[in-house]
Parts: sequence; C-alpha cells; structure tokens
Amino acid sequence: MDVKQVQMDAEGFLVDYKEWDEELAKEIAKEEGIEELTDRHWHVIRFMREEYEKTGQVPTIRRLKNAGGIPTKELYALFPNGPAKKAARIAGLPKPQGCV
Repeated sequence: MDVKQVQMDAEGFLVDYKEWDEELAKEIAKEEGIEELTDRHWHVIRFMREEYEKTGQVPTIRRLKNAGGIPTKELYALFPNGPAKKAARIAGLPKPQGCV
C-alpha cells in the first residue's frame, strides 16, 4: 500500500487541509488511539470539514453541539481527552483556537 506523504506541523496537524482524505483520517485516528471510525465519528469529521470550508474556522465544542447536533458527552466518548483537538486533527484541520 502506498503511504501518501503529507506535511504536518510540529503537533501533527495537517499543514494543508486539502491534502486530507479518508484513508489519512483512519491513520491519524489510530495514532490518536481510535481503532475504528464509526458513522458517528464520520458525522463529526464531515461536519467539522464543512464548517471549516464555509467559515475558515475550526468549530468549537459548543458549535459541534449546537449546530452539529452532537451532545458534548458523546463528543468526549468518541474523541476522549480533548474532542475538539482530536477531531480536528483527524479531520485534517488546524488546531482549534483555545486548545493547549
């Protein structure tokens, strides 16, 4: 299998979100300790990418909850230990503002 070469920053976020694809998302998810991306994971990932393309901003947890319809508790279950940061990385987006 060919591994696609992409540029990442020092924290492992994609430099150019347009280099992202679903295979890359699966690899990044494994690095984050998520063995399999479920339909709910993909719902969050696709919502985040759509929002980013529309607004140029990575959606916050509040935005994911209110506009994306994903309860905060579910976000933490899907993406443990920092759902906004983890989901953004898997979605190939920049690190969300306010994330340490």
